[in-house]
Amino acid sequence: MSKEETDKSYFLAFCIEQYKIQNGIDGAKVATLFFEKGVAEYLMDNFEVLHTQSRQWLMEEIDNYLKNNRAS
Repeated sequence: MSKEETDKSYFLAFCIEQYKIQNGIDGAKVATLFFEKGVAEYLMDNFEVLHTQSRQWLMEEIDNYLKNNRAS
């Protein structure tokens, strides 16, 4: 695994863990939600911009992404 892939994986794990804590949801359920609704792909595709943001901003961004992509 390249350094970039490792960094993205750690970032995704961080987002899953923080979303779990914020919403009181089991980590496995958050991971399933992220992969089924495209959040994981969104986070990985936009890693360069997103990983520089605060935890609070990321959680709001994920909530907005889920809200705006309910049909998927």
